Amino acid sequence: MAWSGQRRGYHHGNLREALVQAAVALIGEHGPAGFSVAEAARLAGVSPGAPYRHFRDAEALLAEVARQGFERFAEALAAAWNDGSPDPLRAFEALGRAYLDFARTQSAYYAAMFETHLAPGEHPELQAAGDRAFGVLREATERLIARLPEGRRPPALMVALHVWSMAHGIASLFCRPDRSRRKLPMAPEELLEAGLLIYLQSLGLAGG
Repeated sequence: MAWSGQRRGYHHGNLREALVQAAVALIGEHGPAGFSVAEAARLAGVSPGAPYRHFRDAEALLAEVARQGFERFAEALAAAWNDGSPDPLRAFEALGRAYLDFARTQSAYYAAMFETHLAPGEHPELQAAGDRAFGVLREATERLIARLPEGRRPPALMVALHVWSMAHGIASLFCRPDRSRRKLPMAPEELLEAGLLIYLQSLGLAGG
């Protein structure tokens, strides 16, 4: 659904989803700090009190945006990983590129997921969606590490956290759609690929 910033009449019968999409539009335009329930209601074309039939407050609406973001994120990562095809190492690299692509093309969801300071423990559905997304990376890491002799395998969780930190740092610094994006002499994907190569080589998981 496209939002132009103009008032739209509410006709389609799914107010909850209309409010979520209005929140996504506001976050995309102004960032999480520029979001309010009243403005989301205005964009959805309903009264200021209507959202509270579905969300108790602004945090609950943001949590739903973040939850949907993590669901989309998990799908994007799983599609890139493609069950390790055609080769686990190449699929792992594709997963990293998908991480950056999501941060770039789904920036409003990404901001809701990581920049709203929501406490996942207070929103169980959000916590579960985030765990599913990270689960794709952890499963891919376990598959990759399984190629090493049993006595030389590092803890899969540690490696997954290292890779997540690297991808997230590059995404946050160099894939932002606003003026705070840092400039690079190469594409962010190239930076991530080089970092992953060096890291995986140190574990004996990539060629010299």
